[in-house]
Amino acid sequence: MVAPRALGILLLLHLASGEEDSTPKYEEPRNVCQGFTNMNSYEDFDLNRTAGCFSKCTRSQKKLCHLGNLQRYWLNFETYLVERNQMDTLNTSFLTAFVKSINTNVSEDLYFSLTPSQIPKQVTKDEHQHPDRVRLPKSLFGSLKSGGPMVRLGIIVLDIGPGNVFKGSLLSREDGSRVLNNRIVGLTLGHINVTELAEPLEITFSHQYQPPNMNLSCEFWDATKGDWSSKGCSTEVGVRRTVCRCDHLTFFALLLRPILDEATVRALIHISQAGCGTSMIFLAFTIVLYVVLRFSRQRFKSEDAPKIHVALSISLFLLNLAFFLNVGQRLKGSNTACWARGAVFHYFLLCAFTWMGLEAFHLYLLVIKVFNTYFSHYFLKLSLMGWVLPALIVIGTGIANSYGPYCIRDEKNVITLELCWFREKTALYVTVYGYCLIIFLFSAVILSLVSWKIFTLSSATAGKEKGQHWKGVLTLLGLSCLVGLPWGLALLTSLGQFTAYVFALFTSLQGVFIFCWFIVLYCPSQSTVTSSSGTARVDHAQTVSHE
Repeated sequence: MVAPRALGILLLLHLASGEEDSTPKYEEPRNVCQGFTNMNSYEDFDLNRTAGCFSKCTRSQKKLCHLGNLQRYWLNFETYLVERNQMDTLNTSFLTAFVKSINTNVSEDLYFSLTPSQIPKQVTKDEHQHPDRVRLPKSLFGSLKSGGPMVRLGIIVLDIGPGNVFKGSLLSREDGSRVLNNRIVGLTLGHINVTELAEPLEITFSHQYQPPNMNLSCEFWDATKGDWSSKGCSTEVGVRRTVCRCDHLTFFALLLRPILDEATVRALIHISQAGCGTSMIFLAFTIVLYVVLRFSRQRFKSEDAPKIHVALSISLFLLNLAFFLNVGQRLKGSNTACWARGAVFHYFLLCAFTWMGLEAFHLYLLVIKVFNTYFSHYFLKLSLMGWVLPALIVIGTGIANSYGPYCIRDEKNVITLELCWFREKTALYVTVYGYCLIIFLFSAVILSLVSWKIFTLSSATAGKEKGQHWKGVLTLLGLSCLVGLPWGLALLTSLGQFTAYVFALFTSLQGVFIFCWFIVLYCPSQSTVTSSSGTARVDHAQTVSHE
């Protein structure tokens, strides 16, 4: 009985071992972006497949990528080119490389071009001919004489694409931080570790003009930390080029990050909150004053100009209220609540800008095209434009699911402000920046025409009445607040923090300016009425049409 029993046990063991052989002992990721399947394979096929991870590996697909393995892959490839590859050049759509044997007894510094889309090559010192280049000091090679008369130098220009490979924690795609042109430059002597150079190497990056609030910093890829670092590097920023000086060899890049520190953000928020609170009070006064005048003066029931002023006041009041609710609540609540807050804030912002544009349009009819400007149901049509058009834009933006959490980060990648706004930049640029720019340009053109007419009138009456010039200036200041020209300061905020403060102050106090304009326009003293000659009351159809 022992033999059959032993035979049965052996049979069971054989079957079990057969089952184990039919399935893998462990499940190794087959996705090339994990970096396991081709860690030491550098044929063209493997390089191209791995380069595809430059765009695939985004924050929304972390589980499909292993950034550490991918970054290590390219660092090892740099060494492979110098020590094992027999080719002197390599040219692909995402990588160009140049390998050269250098005599350690060189008598002068060496220069190599880094022209985009071209293979690096050795060049002369002519910096105008080669704006993108690297300078390697002769002392670097002199320090390597003990290792032999020749060393192999490798220069790589790698396009890392839009993904998160070689992006690290310093670069946030939400705030506009990026690697210049998505290009990094690798310098290597193979396994020879070069650090603490007595004379640093120089890498020159050419670029377009960058605004003062954009921080340009020379960084190298720290393989031990898996992030960018500036240790041992200095940055010399110019208008059209930046020179990086570093005391070691590795991968380098020029990082562009907007500067908006937490203290500046807090100061701007406090200014905006104080100004918006004050504006809300005066806008409420404007609305109440209109209601009182509408019941006390018969003409207020038929005139369209005060109705437009009040509609603008209501839209600004609601915009300021939405601002308080959005900034004050941070990112509390569900994603749906954040989506709704972003949509509401967007809607009232567009309403305010639309009514500013309608103010400019009404001003055009009264001052420029004085006659034959009758429209049936005029204010009703303006109201449809002022309230319905923004709603349609918001509905379209909402269908595209563009609203969500929005963060502003400082130069250390620390979040300085969180609010519910846009999470998709294309929709932000089109429906906010583009829309506001159109309104601003339209209002600026109309105000320019009105200015020409007012000062032409002032010149004609200069001999009859004194002070017409200053009245015209004050009138234009009041009209500029109505048509939203202070919002044009947003175009100048990139020039520095001062313009950002001025923008926050003037736009948040727009309600105060509108209230003052309303008082001067509809509650004037008798002397003002008789002496204004229509300048101060430029939006009254009766006055303008008889000039």
